Amino acid sequence: MSATKTEKQESVTTLTAKLKQSPSLYVTDFTGLNVARITDLRRRLRKAGGEYVVVKNTLARRALGDAKVAGLDDHLAGPTALVLAGTDPVASAKVLTDFAKEFEKPSVKIGLVDGKAVTPEQVKRLAALPSRMELLGQLGGALQAPMSGFVGALNGLLMNMVGALEALKAKRSSGAAS
Repeated sequence: MSATKTEKQESVTTLTAKLKQSPSLYVTDFTGLNVARITDLRRRLRKAGGEYVVVKNTLARRALGDAKVAGLDDHLAGPTALVLAGTDPVASAKVLTDFAKEFEKPSVKIGLVDGKAVTPEQVKRLAALPSRMELLGQLGGALQAPMSGFVGALNGLLMNMVGALEALKAKRSSGAAS
């Protein structure tokens, strides 16, 4: 059953709004995935803050044009789905890469991360990055390490000072007793 012109326009408008909200996206070929696996992929992406949208190429071209997203038209051929990565492109790349390792599908045609085109190999490298929380933890540890070392050094100096004072006190008390 063919969609009417108004239904197509509504889907283009909806997709355009979603594209404007998502600074990063990936274009995938979902050939070979059945409905159950696509549903599973959608759930995983939703948990990561992304969205998986199967779309006709002509409607995708219109929505991308309306959202002023350039450079993807050449990759809109064959069965196409868009992964709208939301605020964390790395999390969506991890989900896509892990899912592709598990089921050998979908294949990434191209990605767009903060307005820059990325190849499928670069998407795999993005997926290999630590998560945002891990990176923040590493940054916090790196910032804390010098302060921790400084506090440890001061504590060592104070302990040496206390030890020297105790030795002096013991020496004077033994000298006064004799």
